[in-house]
Amino acid sequence: MTAPMLDKKPVNTTEMPLLEVNNLVKYFPIRGGLLSRVVANVKAVSDVSFKIAKGEVLGLVGESGSGKTTAGRALLRLIEPTSGEVKFNGVDVVKLSKSEMREYRKEMQIIFQDPFASLNPRMTVGDIIGEALLIHNLAKGQARVDRVADLLRRVGLSPDHMRRYPHEFSGGQRQRIGIARALAVDPKFIVADEPVSALDVSIQAQVVNLLEDLQRDLGLTMLFIAHDLSVVEYICDRVVVMYLGRIMEIAPSRELYTNPKHPYTEALLSAAPIPDPTIKRERIILEGDIPSPINPPSGCVFRTRCRYKITECEHTIPELKEVAPGHFKACIRDDVL
Repeated sequence: MTAPMLDKKPVNTTEMPLLEVNNLVKYFPIRGGLLSRVVANVKAVSDVSFKIAKGEVLGLVGESGSGKTTAGRALLRLIEPTSGEVKFNGVDVVKLSKSEMREYRKEMQIIFQDPFASLNPRMTVGDIIGEALLIHNLAKGQARVDRVADLLRRVGLSPDHMRRYPHEFSGGQRQRIGIARALAVDPKFIVADEPVSALDVSIQAQVVNLLEDLQRDLGLTMLFIAHDLSVVEYICDRVVVMYLGRIMEIAPSRELYTNPKHPYTEALLSAAPIPDPTIKRERIILEGDIPSPINPPSGCVFRTRCRYKITECEHTIPELKEVAPGHFKACIRDDVL
């Protein structure tokens, strides 16, 4: 999907962020032997930190296996982080008990990637969307039915659809149902985990436009996870680029796409199609495959595929440093981009 870059309303990043992630780590243990001891770890997310201002849409991009989805689910505690802080409105949700976390579930919701696998095939659409209303004691009886009907209208479906089952809908319609379910409890923050990657190209633009309208009308704050750079450019205020569990670059959307500072971002953008056959772009082919997260490279994790690598890259883990106002990169070389 390609779309023109629109001027977005500036987001106030000086006030306290709605969400602040500090040094987030998620390792998945690998067990072996008779005693099932931990013999290694899959280092899915390593020392990730970023902030999201109220009303902002932050994009999270990278190749498959970069840790995007794991990071998104860890900050919602759908999977428990190994370490780190996730502060929502100043409260570290990682330290909350299960009962305390339940209250924050109303504030933090997720839209899953696969709109079919994430919907219970044995429940009607009305029950799927209205389930959270019952769990959190927000609406019962006719009030619940009215709320579900209103949510279906908001996402472009008919209230009559609440009596149907997920298999009776197309992929795009099922994703709209998933969006309605996420909105049911009036959340302040939503993780959109590649919400259009499983949809036909013709439907992707409709869903992205729906998300943008909802974000504007409801004042939502959103983490938008994707690998389609054109979608991220269209909807996001800022972009975080991840590779092998680490952040490579953070920048405002327009700045990142016009002036990338990290070699990995440069390579990603070179692979993005341009909807103009007269424009030619140098294609940067990355060497080899993504290394295993079980045994990532020493120093800079991107060095094994970087065309600007030097010997020092093998020994130095680059810090995320500000190279321009609001523009950060994790690279020891300042002489290449």
